[in-house]
Amino acid sequence: MKFKFSVIIIIVLIVSCSKKEEKVTVIKEKNLETQMIEVYNQAMAEFERGDVLFAGKKFGEAELLYPQSIWAPRAVLMAAYGYFTQGYYGDAINNLERFLIKYKNHPQTDYAYYLLALCHYDQIVDEKKDLNEILQARKYFNIIVQNYPETEYSYDSQYKLELISEIIASKEMYLARYYLQREKWIPAINRFKVVVNDYETTIFVEEALYRLVELHYKIGLLNEAQKYASLLGYNYQSSKWYEASYKILNKEYNIRKIEKNSEKETILKKFKNLFK
Repeated sequence: MKFKFSVIIIIVLIVSCSKKEEKVTVIKEKNLETQMIEVYNQAMAEFERGDVLFAGKKFGEAELLYPQSIWAPRAVLMAAYGYFTQGYYGDAINNLERFLIKYKNHPQTDYAYYLLALCHYDQIVDEKKDLNEILQARKYFNIIVQNYPETEYSYDSQYKLELISEIIASKEMYLARYYLQREKWIPAINRFKVVVNDYETTIFVEEALYRLVELHYKIGLLNEAQKYASLLGYNYQSSKWYEASYKILNKEYNIRKIEKNSEKETILKKFKNLFK
């Protein structure tokens, strides 16, 4: 009986051990979204440490793991933002352009356009050379203003568009002065006309109008010279450029300057006389 009892105990122990082994060896595989979130979190950790290049690589891996996930477009934007913050504009632009093609209806499309515009805008160093970056920045800022006028990015886009107008106008003035110095009157006139017609709100328009008066007078087109002088006088009568243009067309006439406070001073004098 003792032998039989011992055998029964051994059999029970073997069965119980085999059941334990089955439980231990069963491993559940992670689904793609879980894997992606883990990689995304790794990328965020690297980004916060300041290693944007490695973080960008990890964000790219996260997107590839599960492109249909809501985390995929976020990964692309985070990679682009990381590259932008460190001045890797080419990598940022590549990610943003791909985002706009692949995730057209994403709720953060306005942000993607804004960041893309900034990537080009921040590369403007010299208005005489960086024309492509200027035009690309203007293109994307215009998209924001026109298509997303109620967003937080629209106001800053409008402001930067004004600065871009100043930059382009200064480039046109630079070229116009270049032709003027070399006595190439017609190319100079054409450049000054661009400033007057396309960038009339910039600080360069007054000088451009004066130069058009000066150049048209020089080549004998008096009616054209008077036309631009009238335009300058109508809009900027108190400016030095108006006075200079007036002197060109009225050689024998001395301009009488009107003091701004003369009318006010006359009233004060009349008021004082009441108490004399």
